Amino acid sequence: MIRLSQVGPASSLALVENSPLRKADPRAKLALCLGASLTVMLPLERLVFFMLGYVALLAWARLLRVAGKQVWRLKWVLIALFALDWWLIGLEHAVTIVARLILLAGIFSLFFATTTTRELSLALERLGVPHRYAFSLGVAFQSIGLLGDEWRTILEAQRARGAWQPPKGLRKLIEGIRDWVSLTVPAIVMTTKRAWAITEAAYARGFDSPNRRPYHRLSFSLFDWVLLAGTVLVLIVLFFL
Repeated sequence: MIRLSQVGPASSLALVENSPLRKADPRAKLALCLGASLTVMLPLERLVFFMLGYVALLAWARLLRVAGKQVWRLKWVLIALFALDWWLIGLEHAVTIVARLILLAGIFSLFFATTTTRELSLALERLGVPHRYAFSLGVAFQSIGLLGDEWRTILEAQRARGAWQPPKGLRKLIEGIRDWVSLTVPAIVMTTKRAWAITEAAYARGFDSPNRRPYHRLSFSLFDWVLLAGTVLVLIVLFFL
């Protein structure tokens, strides 16, 4: 019987064990995050109103710091998009695009900081996704956290050999982009190969057997139903009222 790792979440985020959402059913959290993702289509006024409520939810779930770190990682992307959109289109459009990206980063944090790879795969199976694809998707998300490690390993190896030096002078930006691409491509290849090796090892141990049975069963609690009902209610208010 194959079990996915229980050590961490399905990404590079650290698992927040003291969050009230940690014990929620992953299907309920997935529905909450998918519903929250729909709000990126709202006009700016309603989007900002929803984001304030979502920040309150993150604070209650003890995930505000985690979400803040994810947004901070995107700071240069957000600044560049804001400046470009403001210059080409207008201020309101620039603010809307940045607000949408910040919201998506918060949604990413809520789910993956409270859900392990095993829970994600099991939830997908219970939702009707074949276990072969659910497992592969879980491994793919888990490999996201390995991408940064691979990138740093390649960078340190190239620096040790004198093959990569930090760019200087007026060409710093262009050379930085070039070197970033040259490091990222092999990191993605190595991470993909590792994820494929994990998947093949699982299949070799009979993971895709037709007689396979789930090692854990999910069941909705009252808290999960309240979470779903609250999600639906908020979406109805924002989109139809």
